[in-house]
Amino acid sequence: MTTNVAFRGGGFAPQRRRFVGVCIFVVLILGAEWGTRTGVISALTLPRPSDVLQTFAELYQSGLLFQHILPSLMRLLVGAAMGASIGIAVGFLIGLFSFVRAGLVPLVAAIFPIPKIALLPLFVIWFGIDEGSKYALIAFGTFTPTVVATYAAVDNVDRTLIRMGQSFGLSWFSIVRKIVLPGAMPGILAGLRISLAIAIILLVAAEMLGAEYGIGAYILEAGALYDLERLFAGVTILSILGVIVSAAIGAIERRVLRWRN
Repeated sequence: MTTNVAFRGGGFAPQRRRFVGVCIFVVLILGAEWGTRTGVISALTLPRPSDVLQTFAELYQSGLLFQHILPSLMRLLVGAAMGASIGIAVGFLIGLFSFVRAGLVPLVAAIFPIPKIALLPLFVIWFGIDEGSKYALIAFGTFTPTVVATYAAVDNVDRTLIRMGQSFGLSWFSIVRKIVLPGAMPGILAGLRISLAIAIILLVAAEMLGAEYGIGAYILEAGALYDLERLFAGVTILSILGVIVSAAIGAIERRVLRWRN
């Protein structure tokens, strides 16, 4: 008599549950709607989600929605792309070359704890109040966490695999391309999640200074007028942008890191 034994070698691999996150958002929104309609939640502290949705509709119909979103997306894409690409390159140099590590790690450690928002007036002096200072702030804020995540990911690559590649006579470039880069990719992508979240925060801060259009400028104007519906509409746009960025990184992870399954 044979007994079937369940497979136990899943390796704690995460399973996708598509609708769990959506259900949580729906429950929170319905709870807020019920609380504001019944008076449990004061209208002075939280607007009705239905009113916020109506504000979205008005923004879309007036064309202001895209007038604010498109400049913000351009600033985010350009600044984050600059900071992340340079950060990954510098992180690999630090991880691969001892001389570069000795020179740049203390510098990165010195500038990493500095609040990047505090440097916005300095960037305005250097690059002007127009787009240059905004790109520079987002790029610099994205650069430092990307550097740290990248060289830490390179350091965590299994040295046994590198020694094995050297034993088989692989060239330095082949070892980096076939062993170091794939092994470091999970850490790099995890660092990009943090870096892009920081980029969104810095985007709002930069747009609150000297920007006519942008999500940050829209939130600043709504806050000055104490217009909670518009304020929460702007915050919701930022939340949606964060979800989209996280989903994009997740899609890249599933495609690039298929070898882990």
